[in-house]
Amino acid sequence: MFSLKQPKPTFKSYLLPLPQAEDHIASEPRIKKLEPVLLPGEIVVNEVNFVRKCIATDTSQYDLWGKLVCTNFKISFITDDPMPLQKFHYKNLLLGEHDVPLTCIEQIVTVNDTKRKQKVLGPNQKLKFNPTELIIYCKDFRIVRFRFDEAGPESAKKVCLAIAHYSQPTDLQLLFAFEYVGEIYHDPAKKVNGIDPGGGGGGIGSASGQQTPLFETYSDWDREIKRTGASEWRVCSVNEGYMISTCLPEYFVVPSSLADQDLKLYSYSFIGRRMPLWSWNHPNGSALVRMANIKDVLQQRRIDQRICNAITRSHPLRSDVYKSDLDRCLPNIQEIQAAHIKLKQLCVNEPFEETEEKWLSSLENTHWLEYIRSFLKHSAELVYMMECKHVSVVLQEEEGRDLSCLAASLIQVMLDPYFRTIVGFQSLIQKEWVMAGYQFLDRCNHLKRSDKESPLFLMFLDCVWQLLEQYPAAFEFSEVYLTILYDSARISLFGTFLFNCPHQRVKESTEFAISKNIQLGDEKGLRFPCVWDWSLQFTSRDRLLFHNPLYIGKSAPCVQNGAVKTFKRSKKNYSSTLRGVPPALKNGIISEQEFLPRRNSLILKLKPDFLQQTESQSNSMEQYFRDWFAKPVDLHGVILPRISGTQIKLWKLCYFRWVPEAQINHGGFITAFHKVSLLADEVDMLNRNLRQYKSNSSLQGNCSELDQSRMYFRANSLNDTSGAPDFLSSSFPFSPVGNLCRRSILGTPLSKFLSGAKIWLSTETLANED
Repeated sequence: MFSLKQPKPTFKSYLLPLPQAEDHIASEPRIKKLEPVLLPGEIVVNEVNFVRKCIATDTSQYDLWGKLVCTNFKISFITDDPMPLQKFHYKNLLLGEHDVPLTCIEQIVTVNDTKRKQKVLGPNQKLKFNPTELIIYCKDFRIVRFRFDEAGPESAKKVCLAIAHYSQPTDLQLLFAFEYVGEIYHDPAKKVNGIDPGGGGGGIGSASGQQTPLFETYSDWDREIKRTGASEWRVCSVNEGYMISTCLPEYFVVPSSLADQDLKLYSYSFIGRRMPLWSWNHPNGSALVRMANIKDVLQQRRIDQRICNAITRSHPLRSDVYKSDLDRCLPNIQEIQAAHIKLKQLCVNEPFEETEEKWLSSLENTHWLEYIRSFLKHSAELVYMMECKHVSVVLQEEEGRDLSCLAASLIQVMLDPYFRTIVGFQSLIQKEWVMAGYQFLDRCNHLKRSDKESPLFLMFLDCVWQLLEQYPAAFEFSEVYLTILYDSARISLFGTFLFNCPHQRVKESTEFAISKNIQLGDEKGLRFPCVWDWSLQFTSRDRLLFHNPLYIGKSAPCVQNGAVKTFKRSKKNYSSTLRGVPPALKNGIISEQEFLPRRNSLILKLKPDFLQQTESQSNSMEQYFRDWFAKPVDLHGVILPRISGTQIKLWKLCYFRWVPEAQINHGGFITAFHKVSLLADEVDMLNRNLRQYKSNSSLQGNCSELDQSRMYFRANSLNDTSGAPDFLSSSFPFSPVGNLCRRSILGTPLSKFLSGAKIWLSTETLANED
């Protein structure tokens, strides 16, 4: 439709009478294709036609022509042209192939070629030149570029200003989720993708039958207490209605020996009135507790002693309490943010041909992997305290809502196999991040207040990926699931990752409901869509990519003598060849070279001043790690990270998926994923064949779950020898086509200007020329 070919020498078609009805009907679908698909509450605020989206890095022959649209939810590029060079697209039901959510936009740069001017657009700014080019830098490492060579200059300017304005809101209630929910409440018949956008949602869909607990109710916390066997702990409702603290959930767990009156009294001494929060209980009785610092210096010792005594009485062995000062042991949020900026600069901004020789040293200088190693190392040391020393651990942090979220979650992932399942992992995030008051609004920078931004949630997902990479058979979910979970935090539709605390959701949504005349009834605030309802974003087929085909569950069904039996694996059934076991392990003995000094190794002698342990206790910890790594891995027990040497890796799928130069066709981990999926599907097919051969009514009832394949890649038949699909690459299921790294814009008039930028583009490095 938007062709650059030489126009025909006649305009005869425009001089003919009005087209016949059938001609009008035939042309209608083509017109409709250039209209954006809008969600309830979504409106178009500006648009421009005849826009060119740049696709390839060295030529314009693959560029797409279409319409660029800005709504109050996303920027959308709509085209009739098929995407060139792309053989696969992983479709998000909320977003089109070329869409970018406004909350995913980090920076907007406008360029005028002829005047050699450029400007970083902020909210409510003026643009005194007509842009010929628009470059959008995204928080997920994408760079998208549009050209306005054939578009109207004023229309191009207006759409750039609209994108800048709506992507940088000044108030929380201006985020799209509020408009969406308001529309749903006014018209309950409206649904997204035919789904009611409320509730906890299943692990991967309703087929799982399991709902993710949201920990918004008393019963959710009570079930978690019973699941972990924490008999000496109770659910406390002293904060109901957020009467004590606005940054704590209404319900949380405390020692049974602490009375509500004492909690109210003690709360005044804690920063933010954040009283100690129970996170998890070990089967041996040790508890994991999070606590903010005590600001009342005069009362600090007395209150601290009372809290520790209550935790001690909750332990069946009355063991001591071990306190870990996270502010002293781990990098702070500013250091993590600085490392993230350097990582983004390295992975996206700098041309590979200029950094290839020093790339590894540049990666080390970002300190990102160093901080990953620090969190894994410290968490493993606290696992030792709970697992081996049988003591309760208290994670102490200034406010208790940043580093403690990450450390508490990692400890539970290492200790409890339930949190290595999909539903368990989602419940962990709800419990330790969403309900515990992690400041998603500020840390994800939804309102563009960069002084509070820090990618702690991404670092947590990266740490979990390191464990998944080392112990792939221990996790039910895949790295695709972790990557999409990170992306979902940048979509301003889900209430899960939108607020700083549960109270903020209730307060802001109640104010919004009053302003829109929405009757809430008995509800505490508006109900926002939950990210765990994955059916809102993906089809049931695409959600199968969340499954890890290497995962070994607690038991595997098998058919024997016409009946389904359960094969229970003992420790002897686990292969010592599984990833995570030392390569020098032979016949249960580890060679001496494995214990040569390595930086930050868990099996090194640990500094006593760091752990506040005696020499003998340090030796005991060293011996514990030696013994653990010398044994085959129990996938349903404790898992510990291997953090020495090259064991800590860069999460390439997350950070390199949008860089065309980094894509490996028919390569990457997905090739092994594909083969294992086919093998697992063949096993399922064998089970179905055996069931049909030995069929009876009771057997069919027990094996009904095997009727549907659980693998994304499926075998056409037994002994399927077909090759890998042609669309597989190291970035699968994402496609870097149309997403440009800095190398892609080196040929533009902006190239010399950008060559001096040493960090991700900012107002400090870009002169705002008018």
